Amino acid sequence: MPDREVGGPLEREELTELHYIAPVENVASIARRGILSHTLASQIDHTSIAMEEIQARRRMVVVPGGGPLHNYVNLYICARNPMLYKRRALHACLCVLRINPKVLDLEGVVVSDRNASSQYARFAPPPLGLQLISKEAVFSDFWTHPEDPIAEYRHKSIKCAEVLVPHRVPPELIMGGHVSCEATRDLLRPALAQCGVSWHLTVNRHLFFL
Repeated sequence: MPDREVGGPLEREELTELHYIAPVENVASIARRGILSHTLASQIDHTSIAMEEIQARRRMVVVPGGGPLHNYVNLYICARNPMLYKRRALHACLCVLRINPKVLDLEGVVVSDRNASSQYARFAPPPLGLQLISKEAVFSDFWTHPEDPIAEYRHKSIKCAEVLVPHRVPPELIMGGHVSCEATRDLLRPALAQCGVSWHLTVNRHLFFL
């Protein structure tokens, strides 16, 4: 068994979906093109919710045995994480897309056991990469440890564990989405219908920290 954080390892069969946080304005384009890496998305018009200081750090990372981190689509194992918490005020403008775990079978996929731009991140292909992750830590509702700042720092990073997919996630692997409110769902439905897509959209206030 590889070294990992305290708690049971994450098993493939425990993953019912992976997550991608997308601005509502991008969802129709994603339905047509799939989810694009940072590098590919930069070549088309799109809305970004990324923080530049984080992107600057990710720009410097090369996935071991692979390519630049920006050449990968970053999917979260659990989107109820620090990234979505920081963007909670924008909840009505966001959709968390539900990605079929079959994406793990695509060639070149790599798992990072925490935020991939962390200097402590470990990378491995599935299923070994999943074994590096504590399921208790990654699926916990919160990551705060007021009595232990070091534990909080580590847990915060683990909550952002990623599945890295080279270049693109094809639209056929997108199962639907979570939204924070009925207004966002009602806004997305006609846009998706125009693309010939009938994804199921679930209102999930808890996911969005509401």
